[in-house]
Amino acid sequence: MTLSPTPRSTLTRKKDRAATDRQALYDVLDEALICHLGLVLNGSPVVLPTGFGRDGDTLYLHGSTGAGNLRAAAQGIDVCATVTLLDGIVYARSLNNHSMNYRSAVVHGRARLVEDDGERMRGLEVITEHLAPGSWQHARAVNAKEFASVVVLSLDLAEASVKARAGGPGEEPEDLSANEIWAGVVPVQTTFGEPVPADYARVPVPAHVSRGRAR
Repeated sequence: MTLSPTPRSTLTRKKDRAATDRQALYDVLDEALICHLGLVLNGSPVVLPTGFGRDGDTLYLHGSTGAGNLRAAAQGIDVCATVTLLDGIVYARSLNNHSMNYRSAVVHGRARLVEDDGERMRGLEVITEHLAPGSWQHARAVNAKEFASVVVLSLDLAEASVKARAGGPGEEPEDLSANEIWAGVVPVQTTFGEPVPADYARVPVPAHVSRGRAR
Protein backbone atom coordinates (compact mmCIF):
# COMPACT_ATOMS: atom_id res chain seq x y z
CA MET A 1 0.00 0.00 0.00
CA THR A 2 1.35 3.43 -0.92
CA LEU A 3 1.16 6.76 0.88
CA SER A 4 -1.31 9.22 -0.62
CA PRO A 5 0.39 12.63 -0.59
CA THR A 6 -1.55 15.79 0.19
CA PRO A 7 -0.37 19.41 -0.21
CA ARG A 8 0.86 19.30 3.40
CA SER A 9 2.61 15.95 3.13
CA THR A 10 4.26 16.43 -0.27
CA LEU A 11 8.00 17.11 -0.06
CA THR A 12 9.16 20.41 -1.49
CA ARG A 13 12.93 19.74 -1.28
CA LYS A 14 14.98 16.61 -2.02
CA LYS A 15 11.92 14.87 -3.42
CA ASP A 16 14.06 11.91 -4.39
CA ARG A 17 14.37 11.09 -0.68
CA ALA A 18 10.65 10.52 -0.27
CA ALA A 19 9.41 7.02 0.49
CA THR A 20 6.06 6.16 -1.04
CA ASP A 21 5.48 2.77 0.57
CA ARG A 22 3.24 2.86 3.65
CA GLN A 23 5.35 0.10 5.20
CA ALA A 24 8.24 2.58 5.32
CA LEU A 25 6.06 4.81 7.51
CA TYR A 26 5.28 1.90 9.82
CA ASP A 27 8.95 0.93 10.06
CA VAL A 28 10.08 4.41 11.08
CA LEU A 29 7.29 4.84 13.64
CA ASP A 30 7.84 1.40 15.12
CA GLU A 31 11.57 1.94 15.61
CA ALA A 32 11.41 5.46 17.07
CA LEU A 33 10.98 5.68 20.84
CA ILE A 34 9.48 9.16 21.17
CA CYS A 35 7.66 11.56 18.88
CA HIS A 36 7.33 15.32 18.90
CA LEU A 37 3.82 16.72 18.84
CA GLY A 38 3.44 20.18 17.34
CA LEU A 39 0.42 22.46 17.68
CA VAL A 40 -0.53 26.08 18.25
CA LEU A 41 -1.28 26.71 21.94
CA ASN A 42 -2.60 30.10 23.06
CA GLY A 43 -1.46 31.65 19.79
CA SER A 44 2.10 30.29 19.90
CA PRO A 45 3.63 27.19 18.29
CA VAL A 46 4.58 24.45 20.75
CA VAL A 47 6.50 21.25 20.01
CA LEU A 48 6.68 18.71 22.82
CA PRO A 49 8.26 15.25 23.11
CA THR A 50 5.76 12.57 24.05
CA GLY A 51 5.35 8.83 24.28
CA PHE A 52 3.38 7.12 21.55
CA GLY A 53 2.52 3.79 19.98
CA ARG A 54 1.11 2.59 16.68
CA ASP A 55 -1.85 0.25 16.22
CA GLY A 56 -2.43 -0.32 12.51
CA ASP A 57 -3.10 3.07 10.96
CA THR A 58 -3.67 4.78 14.30
CA LEU A 59 -1.08 6.61 16.38
CA TYR A 60 -1.89 6.77 20.10
CA LEU A 61 -0.50 9.56 22.30
CA HIS A 62 -0.98 10.02 26.01
CA GLY A 63 -0.34 12.40 28.87
CA SER A 64 -1.75 13.90 32.03
CA THR A 65 -5.25 15.34 32.13
CA GLY A 66 -3.56 18.51 33.39
CA ALA A 67 -1.44 18.92 30.25
CA GLY A 68 -2.65 22.00 28.40
CA ASN A 69 -1.18 20.89 25.08
CA LEU A 70 -3.16 17.64 25.12
CA ARG A 71 -6.35 19.40 26.11
CA ALA A 72 -5.84 21.78 23.19
CA ALA A 73 -5.04 18.95 20.78
CA ALA A 74 -8.25 17.20 21.79
CA GLN A 75 -10.33 20.16 20.58
CA GLY A 76 -10.03 19.17 16.92
CA ILE A 77 -7.24 21.54 15.94
CA ASP A 78 -4.57 20.67 13.39
CA VAL A 79 -1.54 18.94 14.88
CA CYS A 80 1.67 17.46 13.54
CA ALA A 81 3.59 14.48 14.95
CA THR A 82 7.17 13.81 13.86
CA VAL A 83 9.85 11.21 14.54
CA THR A 84 13.47 11.13 13.38
CA LEU A 85 15.99 8.29 13.40
CA LEU A 86 19.61 9.41 12.99
CA ASP A 87 21.69 6.73 11.25
CA GLY A 88 24.96 8.52 10.55
CA ILE A 89 26.94 11.75 10.30
CA VAL A 90 28.20 12.29 6.76
CA TYR A 91 31.61 13.98 6.36
CA ALA A 92 32.35 15.46 2.96
CA ARG A 93 35.40 17.26 1.63
CA SER A 94 33.47 20.51 1.62
CA LEU A 95 31.51 21.83 4.60
CA ASN A 96 28.54 22.53 2.35
CA ASN A 97 28.19 18.84 1.52
CA HIS A 98 28.35 17.54 5.09
CA SER A 99 25.05 15.82 5.83
CA MET A 100 23.24 13.21 7.89
CA ASN A 101 21.84 9.79 7.12
CA TYR A 102 18.39 9.61 8.62
CA ARG A 103 14.84 8.33 8.40
CA SER A 104 11.98 10.61 9.36
CA ALA A 105 8.21 10.64 9.35
CA VAL A 106 5.74 13.52 9.60
CA VAL A 107 2.06 12.92 10.34
CA HIS A 108 -0.57 15.65 9.87
CA GLY A 109 -4.12 15.55 11.08
CA ARG A 110 -6.57 16.33 13.85
CA ALA A 111 -6.16 14.31 17.02
CA ARG A 112 -9.23 12.67 18.47
CA LEU A 113 -9.86 12.44 22.20
CA VAL A 114 -10.37 8.76 23.02
CA GLU A 115 -13.42 8.61 25.30
CA ASP A 116 -14.38 4.94 25.10
CA ASP A 117 -12.81 3.21 28.11
CA GLY A 118 -12.00 0.06 26.14
CA GLU A 119 -10.13 1.99 23.44
CA ARG A 120 -8.42 4.17 26.04
CA MET A 121 -7.07 1.08 27.76
CA ARG A 122 -6.03 -0.36 24.42
CA GLY A 123 -4.23 2.90 23.60
CA LEU A 124 -2.33 2.75 26.89
CA GLU A 125 -1.35 -0.84 26.18
CA VAL A 126 -0.07 0.07 22.71
CA ILE A 127 2.00 2.95 24.09
CA THR A 128 3.40 0.84 26.95
CA GLU A 129 4.34 -2.07 24.72
CA HIS A 130 6.02 0.27 22.24
CA LEU A 131 8.43 1.69 24.82
CA ALA A 132 8.72 -1.22 27.25
CA PRO A 133 7.72 -4.48 25.52
CA GLY A 134 6.33 -7.14 27.84
CA SER A 135 5.43 -4.73 30.64
CA TRP A 136 1.67 -4.80 30.09
CA GLN A 137 1.48 -8.41 31.24
CA HIS A 138 4.27 -8.19 33.84
CA ALA A 139 3.59 -5.01 35.84
CA ARG A 140 0.62 -4.10 38.02
CA ALA A 141 -2.40 -3.08 35.98
CA VAL A 142 -3.60 0.52 35.76
CA ASN A 143 -5.97 1.27 38.62
CA ALA A 144 -9.07 3.46 38.47
CA LYS A 145 -7.34 6.57 39.85
CA GLU A 146 -4.46 6.28 37.40
CA PHE A 147 -6.81 5.62 34.51
CA ALA A 148 -8.81 8.76 35.32
CA SER A 149 -5.67 10.91 35.33
CA VAL A 150 -4.56 10.00 31.80
CA VAL A 151 -5.64 11.49 28.48
CA VAL A 152 -5.34 9.32 25.38
CA LEU A 153 -5.45 10.82 21.89
CA SER A 154 -5.56 9.05 18.55
CA LEU A 155 -4.15 10.39 15.30
CA ASP A 156 -4.97 8.78 11.97
CA LEU A 157 -2.02 7.99 9.70
CA ALA A 158 -3.88 8.90 6.52
CA GLU A 159 -1.83 12.07 5.90
CA ALA A 160 1.86 11.37 6.35
CA SER A 161 5.23 11.57 4.64
CA VAL A 162 8.50 9.69 5.02
CA LYS A 163 11.91 11.02 4.05
CA ALA A 164 15.28 9.28 4.26
CA ARG A 165 18.92 9.65 3.30
CA ALA A 166 21.48 6.85 3.14
CA GLY A 167 24.95 6.37 1.69
CA GLY A 168 28.14 8.36 1.48
CA PRO A 169 28.86 12.04 0.85
CA GLY A 170 27.98 13.85 -2.34
CA GLU A 171 31.08 15.68 -3.50
CA GLU A 172 31.70 18.50 -5.92
CA PRO A 173 33.88 17.31 -8.83
CA GLU A 174 36.69 19.68 -7.90
CA ASP A 175 36.86 18.20 -4.38
CA LEU A 176 37.38 14.58 -5.42
CA SER A 177 41.11 15.12 -5.81
CA ALA A 178 41.55 16.84 -2.42
CA ASN A 179 43.05 13.72 -0.84
CA GLU A 180 44.29 15.54 2.26
CA ILE A 181 40.65 15.88 3.47
CA TRP A 182 38.91 12.84 4.96
CA ALA A 183 35.40 11.94 3.79
CA GLY A 184 33.03 9.20 4.88
CA VAL A 185 30.25 8.28 7.29
CA VAL A 186 30.24 7.83 11.07
CA PRO A 187 27.34 5.45 11.88
CA VAL A 188 25.01 6.38 14.73
CA GLN A 189 23.07 3.71 16.61
CA THR A 190 20.73 3.59 19.58
CA THR A 191 21.85 0.82 21.92
CA PHE A 192 20.46 -0.54 25.17
CA GLY A 193 22.70 -1.28 28.14
CA GLU A 194 22.42 -3.94 30.82
CA PRO A 195 19.32 -3.51 33.01
CA VAL A 196 20.03 -1.89 36.40
CA PRO A 197 17.61 -3.20 39.07
CA ALA A 198 16.03 -0.79 41.54
CA ASP A 199 17.46 -0.99 45.06
CA TYR A 200 14.28 -2.66 46.32
CA ALA A 201 13.93 -5.20 43.47
CA ARG A 202 14.58 -8.72 44.77
CA VAL A 203 13.59 -10.75 41.71
CA PRO A 204 15.78 -11.61 38.72
CA VAL A 205 15.63 -9.40 35.66
CA PRO A 206 12.74 -10.87 33.60
CA ALA A 207 13.26 -12.10 30.07
CA HIS A 208 11.22 -9.31 28.47
CA VAL A 209 13.61 -6.76 29.97
CA SER A 210 16.93 -8.56 29.57
CA ARG A 211 16.43 -9.49 25.93
CA GLY A 212 16.53 -5.83 24.88
CA ARG A 213 14.71 -4.55 21.81
CA ALA A 214 15.47 -6.72 18.82
CA ARG A 215 14.17 -5.16 15.63
